[in-house]
Amino acid sequence: MTAKEIRQAFLSFFESKQHHVVPSAPIVVKNDPTLMFTNAGMNQFKDLFLGEAAIKYSRVADTQRCLRVSGKHNDLEEVGIDTYHHTMFEMLGNWSFGDYFKKEAIAWSWELLTEVYKIPKEKLYVTYFEGDEKEGLEKDQEAYDLWKQYVDESHILPGNKKDNFWEMGDTGPCGPCSEIHVDCRTDEEKALVDGATLINADHPQVIEIWNNVFMQFNRLKNGSLQSLPAKHVDTGMGFERLVRVLQEKTSNYDTDVFQPMIQFIAEKSGIKYGANEKTDIAMRVMADHIRAISFVIADGQLPSNNKAGYVIRRILRRAVRYAYTFLNFKEPFLNQLVPLLAKQFKGVFEELISQQDFVQKVVLEEEVSFLRTLSTGIQRFEKYQASNDVVEGAFAFELSDTFGFPIDLTELMAREKGWSVDLVGYEQALKKQKHDSRAATAIDTGDWIVVNTEEQSEFVGYDDLEIETEILKYRKVKAKGKEQFQIVLRQTPFYAESGGQVGDTGRLEDHSRQFWVDITDTKKENGLTVHFTDILPDNLEGKFWAVVDEDKRVLTEDNHSATHLLHAALKQVLGKHVNQKGSLVNADYLRFDFSHFAKVTDEELAQIEVIVNQKIRQNIKLKEQRNVPYQDAIESGVTALFGEKYGDFVRMITFDDHFSKELCGGTHVKATGQIGSFKIVSESAVAAGVRRIEAITADKAEQYFLDQRKELGHLKALLNGSKDLSASVQALLDENAKLKKEIEKSTIERVNTLKHEIVHHVRGINGINLIAKHIDLQSADAVKNLAFSLKDMVDNLFLVFTTEIDGKPGITVMLSDHLVKKGLNASNIVRELGKEIQGGGGGQPFYATAGGKNPSGLKVVLEKAESFIP
Repeated sequence: MTAKEIRQAFLSFFESKQHHVVPSAPIVVKNDPTLMFTNAGMNQFKDLFLGEAAIKYSRVADTQRCLRVSGKHNDLEEVGIDTYHHTMFEMLGNWSFGDYFKKEAIAWSWELLTEVYKIPKEKLYVTYFEGDEKEGLEKDQEAYDLWKQYVDESHILPGNKKDNFWEMGDTGPCGPCSEIHVDCRTDEEKALVDGATLINADHPQVIEIWNNVFMQFNRLKNGSLQSLPAKHVDTGMGFERLVRVLQEKTSNYDTDVFQPMIQFIAEKSGIKYGANEKTDIAMRVMADHIRAISFVIADGQLPSNNKAGYVIRRILRRAVRYAYTFLNFKEPFLNQLVPLLAKQFKGVFEELISQQDFVQKVVLEEEVSFLRTLSTGIQRFEKYQASNDVVEGAFAFELSDTFGFPIDLTELMAREKGWSVDLVGYEQALKKQKHDSRAATAIDTGDWIVVNTEEQSEFVGYDDLEIETEILKYRKVKAKGKEQFQIVLRQTPFYAESGGQVGDTGRLEDHSRQFWVDITDTKKENGLTVHFTDILPDNLEGKFWAVVDEDKRVLTEDNHSATHLLHAALKQVLGKHVNQKGSLVNADYLRFDFSHFAKVTDEELAQIEVIVNQKIRQNIKLKEQRNVPYQDAIESGVTALFGEKYGDFVRMITFDDHFSKELCGGTHVKATGQIGSFKIVSESAVAAGVRRIEAITADKAEQYFLDQRKELGHLKALLNGSKDLSASVQALLDENAKLKKEIEKSTIERVNTLKHEIVHHVRGINGINLIAKHIDLQSADAVKNLAFSLKDMVDNLFLVFTTEIDGKPGITVMLSDHLVKKGLNASNIVRELGKEIQGGGGGQPFYATAGGKNPSGLKVVLEKAESFIP
């Protein structure tokens, strides 16, 4: 079976068992503060396990794109080294939300593996949870008894809490699990060692492929376990591992999931795969990493220097380093794998082939940038002087942190010079950075405390900005030394930060409306609307008034609706290739990132502004459609954003059926006239193929035009009420240029006069010609020209000039080449002399300058100059 056939067989099997097949959630997580990336198939269903969202389908199956490169689940350093770890991987999963449980999950997993995929039963081992006395958890006898119906008891093994009790993190949904392992060794190897002894022992040919998790508990902050509202099944089967087993390979990388890319890399590098372990690892790393890089970019996360963007940049640079060091790719190459990858996933994850050109150009730009950095780092290493032939750990860490060098590359370069690397020092520096990073981002989140009978929270903010409600639950959160509280309301008009729109602020008033607490922010967490406050109400029970800050909301809506008009105008002016790549919408301004591979010209920006303002003046009424079937919306020609998770039913926002129609969960104006006016204030590059426009609307745009008018009036007054400002300013510029030329001519004449005067006042000391003089020139360039002229005229020159330009003292030191060879250094001398004027400076061995704050020290500088002559 091919990889595509294997994937489809899984989905079809569970579809036959009445499972609803759902699409993969984006790999980049947007509404869960505990995660940057989807690292397990269950992430998108976490709110269902916790009972915080309505269950649409009690049985679900999917293949989920996952990424594991940080935190608890971190496989990065194993990728490419072993046969089965990956950064991005597919997790095949079937789910039950309060429907079936262990009996069906176990029966169906056995049926699929042995009857559909035809894996020999004797190759399979299963595990069950042995219990944990400390936790008060009993042995999972039910799972053991169920497995006995299908599996020989010698192949049913107990597992401890580490291996057979699945937890998402320190807190959250969890439960006992039952793993399925495959022994892929040869018959000869099996005869020597019993496969049962190799389960969960990291043997490369005895691997886990499927985990059936029986979600029963929620881990609380204090470590205790609380029963979930209902029992669920959460299974995950590693697609790449399954393909390897079914295609009878000894490595995931030998399957048709990776081999097309690996063979392409081998062909282009001229190095045969399988010829050398180091080059093989490099090819595997590249084939693996390009998958993670491409899907993250396609989901809307661009490489950057922080958070999720930094993680993907780090993965990309890791791939480029391997290509550069071991495969001799000195020019950008990684991007050439993108079309191959897009073709491979056509019909599975269409977002990659839809954005192939964009993703490839982003990867190319990152490669070009990093190869320059890599070259700089190599030059830095070549200039490094190792003490006792040992590269300091701090320097090795600097190469890694600043220039992206992996420690093995630094070790390789060190060995070529006969040096070693202080690995202990390197590890200490690395640990310190990780500790500092964790400390800076550490968040201490308490457990939810239920106030009223828990029901699903409902957002009513599309229609109401004030509503009577109750507090369902709250918890305490500490971050960066600040203590806050998070509150969940039964009904809320507060819009939670999402889709680029900031969260609402406002007040939570008690029922008497005499006392209140401020709502400082509103965010989403797994579909739950969470309100932030610095203090809690005195009495948490009873009724409250939730009141949104209307002024802020209205201004935010102006900017949000304007982004929709802007998006449509950009497509109209620049082309249909334009797609939103990010946005920020608040009460003050809007920021809109979009795909486009050239600077937007002033003429194009003006045209875009005109179109948006025309639509504003037309006062187009908002057409809002809620709960539209997703497929119906797509077929209507609506604009959907890559990287967004859409449900079966969506909300459509339309301003003119033939102009702007988008899927959006944000809040909007009732008619475009409310926006008032629209003004673009900047256009810039964000990344390869991504531009950014910042703009203002409503009262901010009005104030902008008032400020411009005021500035124009002031300018007119300065130009004596000129009616033609352009002509007047041009005349001033022309006059200024003419005066500059005259000053330059005068300065040149002054320098020529001075150099001939100064030559006659040279003092000879120990065979060295000293010039120490205060120069009355008001241009640093003129002083420099004078110094260089004298260097050409006087042998063995030791020159010290002092100057005072615009009230600021300065020092210039010039040495002849002969004196530099004797060991004198202008840079060192000027730094020492600079102390006299409370300043500092530097430069080259033969020429250096310094500036300072104390002009009274200039006299001492000239007196001290002679002391530097040997």
